[in-house]
Amino acid sequence: MSAARRPRLLYVTDLAYEARGRRYGDEDVLLTSRLRAHFDLALCHPLDAAALMDAFDGVVVRNSGPVLGYRKEYEAFRARALAAGTRVYNPLTGRADMAGKQYLPDLSAQGFPVVPTVDRAEDLHRLPAADRYVVKPKLGADSIGLRVVAADALPDLADGATLVQPLVDFVHEVSFYFVDHDYQYALYAPDPERRWRLEPYDATVADLEFARRFVEWNGLAHGIQRVDACRTRDGGLLLVELEDLNPYLSLDALDDTRRDAFVTAFVRSLHRFLAD
Repeated sequence: MSAARRPRLLYVTDLAYEARGRRYGDEDVLLTSRLRAHFDLALCHPLDAAALMDAFDGVVVRNSGPVLGYRKEYEAFRARALAAGTRVYNPLTGRADMAGKQYLPDLSAQGFPVVPTVDRAEDLHRLPAADRYVVKPKLGADSIGLRVVAADALPDLADGATLVQPLVDFVHEVSFYFVDHDYQYALYAPDPERRWRLEPYDATVADLEFARRFVEWNGLAHGIQRVDACRTRDGGLLLVELEDLNPYLSLDALDDTRRDAFVTAFVRSLHRFLAD
């Protein structure tokens, strides 16, 4: 990249994707309007990224939607970017949702504080007894394919491609947002029935120790990560999801000061990423 010109970024987003309780397009319109002060920027749909990315210094994957609907094209994009050494943000080495949800049964077996999870019938005994269980595709996203079933249905469903978890009775869900390894803000949903009706949350030292454990485990030097957790009745936290591919940021739930601070951190991270 020449020092005589500004970095050129290809910003990948699906502005038309309709997500329940979230406005992907609005968030990316806001972010790109701010990034243009620092980068030469072009937006594209995720299906066009592979064909366009060679003309840019870096590719920023943001609210591109679940890859279930275009998995073949996404895998082709990944393969081409890795082969060409294309700078993709978040980097394609993420170990969490970026690689599917195998990390949940793996971390559960290793004793991490995650919602107890297995994916094979022979491991069902590891789950605590519950009245109902959640089953969902290992390659799922956005609650696509999620079902709640009774215990007697589990042996036929735990086939290696499906995750099985007890239906946890929790107080609320809370999300912690990081840029690189730096904590930015936290939001929570006071009403468990309204996952995306979010409010600012004052994270405690213990909360941040919990969240940082997963960010450190993932090992991404650059990028945006969202640590989703549920607060159990005993006051503890359990990991629900570590989103490291294209986490929605719920910037509309922040005040101007916190939103500006996030954008500043994002810009600095991108500059470091391109210079690394």
